Amino acid sequence: MIDRLFNLHGHTAWITGATRGLGKQMARCLAAAGANIVTNSRNGAEAEAVAREIALEFGVETFATAADVTDEESIAEFVSEASKTVGPIDILVNNAGVNFRRPTTEMPLAEWKRVLDINLTGPFLCSKAVLPEMVARGWGRVIHISSMLGTVGLAERGPYTASKGGLVLLTKTQALEVAHSGVTVNALCPGPFRTEMNRALLDDPVKYQEFCARLPVGRWGEMEEIEGPILFLASPSSSFVTGVCLVVDGGWTAQ
Repeated sequence: MIDRLFNLHGHTAWITGATRGLGKQMARCLAAAGANIVTNSRNGAEAEAVAREIALEFGVETFATAADVTDEESIAEFVSEASKTVGPIDILVNNAGVNFRRPTTEMPLAEWKRVLDINLTGPFLCSKAVLPEMVARGWGRVIHISSMLGTVGLAERGPYTASKGGLVLLTKTQALEVAHSGVTVNALCPGPFRTEMNRALLDDPVKYQEFCARLPVGRWGEMEEIEGPILFLASPSSSFVTGVCLVVDGGWTAQ
């Protein structure tokens, strides 16, 4: 039964921004479950290096190249090439994202637009590129990586919270649009994890302890703790789950 629920052999998973952090951890997890892996980055060499590493360790097929998630033409070319190389994409993990910390009254418009383009427009374009084929085949998983900050606010995170909150509602809308088809669309909303994106907080003892004090579990998430949630949402075991926001935040938003 366990094998039937979580086996991803025969599936192809596209994880955007999988060169480091949670993206790389999730790509490795899905590969360990048997999925072929495709990934992209603005830095094609980094994406290709991760793909080679995953192929060597897990024995799955991989494809990687440079592609910009905010460029519709670039994404269309990537999806076409990836599908020809390793097979149709039937799992999409929209992970690529950025942050910019500053009060909204001091936020440069260029940074506001950049964060929303990558964090919200990017997932829209990537899901738009693969959803029609998923629907036509009658099976698919779209997983938008939002954040606990898609459900609660935090000072100096204006464009990040706006983009991640928008992603939660994009999730619900897309889930309703394809609910009849066997395709599910969900959001995974991590809290504070030990990632490079959070390096500034991790390296500041005062801010690090402030976050720990606000977390009911009293600690930050470890990288491997994202594996269970992503495997569940990507696998056959979540077939009756769609339009939800799975929060993995050590209890932060339960307060």
